[in-house]
Amino acid sequence: MKRTKIVATIGPATDSKEKLKKLIKAGMNVARINFSHGDQKSNGKLIKYIKELRKELKTPIGIMADLQGPRIRTLVEQDIKVEKGETILVGDTSFGSQNPKSKFQISNKIQNLKSKNNTKSKIQNPKYFLLDWPGIIKNIKIKNEILIEDGLIKLKVIGKEKDFLKAEAINGGVIKNHKGVNIPDTNLKSGAVTKKDLDDLEFALLQDVDFIALSFVSNAKEIINIKNKIGKILGRKNQLPQVVAKIERKEAIKNISEIIKATDAIMVARGDLGIEMNESKVVIYQKEIIAKCLRSATPVIVATQMLNSMIENPRPTRAEVGDVSNAVIDHTDAVMLSGETANGKYPIQAVETMTEIIRNTEKSPFDNLEHGFLGDKKNSASAAIAHSAHELLKDTASKAIAVASVSGFTARMISRHRPESLIFVMTNNEKTHQQLSLIWGVQSFVLPDCKTMDELIDRSMETLKKEKMVKIGDKLIVVMGRPHKTKEHMSLVKVEEVR
Repeated sequence: MKRTKIVATIGPATDSKEKLKKLIKAGMNVARINFSHGDQKSNGKLIKYIKELRKELKTPIGIMADLQGPRIRTLVEQDIKVEKGETILVGDTSFGSQNPKSKFQISNKIQNLKSKNNTKSKIQNPKYFLLDWPGIIKNIKIKNEILIEDGLIKLKVIGKEKDFLKAEAINGGVIKNHKGVNIPDTNLKSGAVTKKDLDDLEFALLQDVDFIALSFVSNAKEIINIKNKIGKILGRKNQLPQVVAKIERKEAIKNISEIIKATDAIMVARGDLGIEMNESKVVIYQKEIIAKCLRSATPVIVATQMLNSMIENPRPTRAEVGDVSNAVIDHTDAVMLSGETANGKYPIQAVETMTEIIRNTEKSPFDNLEHGFLGDKKNSASAAIAHSAHELLKDTASKAIAVASVSGFTARMISRHRPESLIFVMTNNEKTHQQLSLIWGVQSFVLPDCKTMDELIDRSMETLKKEKMVKIGDKLIVVMGRPHKTKEHMSLVKVEEVR
């Protein structure tokens, strides 16, 4: 059984109940619904299918609603081919329209700017496209780069007028409609949440999703703000979806420690991060972020292009296999598939392949956590108890660790030690049950409230025997707090023999 979890993005290639079921059986632990695509109706249908399947298959499958964030995209009436060295005009949608994507209004705007430009410049019939962010060109400066479609097309701003920019094509290509745009070293003053995000957030919360992924996070304040919004919308302070901070901006790297402290989980979104920063440093940041998350017991996901070639091919490249293996060796909680499962030709095979890579890597000695890596000073009771449980597991040759956890905190504290055996977690909280699908090495079960410690231990053992996870005579390390009805509080570590 693999311990590193798999997050799979759901899209047109996997939007049927039958295909979703195959994804789960292939090894998907968390289903990511990308709100940059589809609409609320289609995304709501996917969420409904996943909920039905996890009940049918009796397995926790986390549901992650990934908000688009302040994503800038191109607006063109038809594909525009640009050659290296060519000048192209760039505008935005700040011309008073309630529907700035209207082809009629875009056409009028283009014609207007072409006329203006031809009176001031020798450029004949200039090529032109819009950015779908009103007023954005005010914040773009001369010498700034405009990167389109993950940097496949690079433009450099060489001039600026009131209504448009002049940009030189550093490398050529075809500019298509609705493609992502990155503008490094520019303060767009956009924040992490847009009006669309707020609409999608309210919808996702009504669907009772387990995770909210926040795009283009810059600092801890943005995490705190979204958590406050979530609590306000739901009208409660507990059993909330967990917030996943997507690290894809320079500012996020600078503020990574405060972001980890404020968030519930981290996603290393290497695609945009590699565009915003020197791409040769991304793997270093990946390793540093995973190490920081491990020490703070914050789950972390490594994402983007992990098996990218499987969008078109039935087998990955050797480099991609190495990429997944290295993420496992770095001790990430989860690895993520994007286009491979959303719109690829081989979505089920992609999950099966990732599962196989994970299993083979975990069998090797290379993913073992180096002694002293966590650097705990044992000044925390919870850290000391988790450490003791890990040491007991090794010293007694026990089969696994059995944990009682209301919020998932105890499970995370145990998981961060990356023990060689599985971690069985008993909880009375359905939301925690689903959210533990993201935590390395954890397999969770829901138990009813227990009045005493003995009842809690007995019910845990009976559940594990019934699920054929253990057999009579097996030794388990038991980590318990007070009975389930009370708040999380680790207070007991013992060796228990299954009877």
